[in-house]
Amino acid sequence: MSQVTTQLLEAFSDAWNRHDLEALMSMVTDDCVFYTVAGPGVYGTEFRGRDQVRKGFEMAWLTIPDAAWKDADHFVVGDRGVTESTFCGTNADGTRVEARMVDVFTFRDGKIAVKNAFRKSRPVQPAAAA
Repeated sequence: MSQVTTQLLEAFSDAWNRHDLEALMSMVTDDCVFYTVAGPGVYGTEFRGRDQVRKGFEMAWLTIPDAAWKDADHFVVGDRGVTESTFCGTNADGTRVEARMVDVFTFRDGKIAVKNAFRKSRPVQPAAAA
């Protein structure tokens, strides 16, 4: 196993904030799994494999085009890691989302094999005044 450091998680977070899908996909394994913060299953919605994960990642920006992950802190222990950040964005109806969240990662061969996202459940905030 190639040792992963927080530099991978920093680069991954930066790619999310740039909305850089190609950079994100370069950091995940071919058989990667992405579990979203919400969905019908106990793990949220599950995306499995590069094609599905690509679609799952892209959905974040399609749903919330100004999505941003701020104030990120990262740590890595062996083949596991965590990024804690504040997720912010605007829904289609103009309401705002702002809540702390964590991504729990499993690494293999120097890349991300599993991204499991968790976010605080918080009521949406009123739309910004125009």
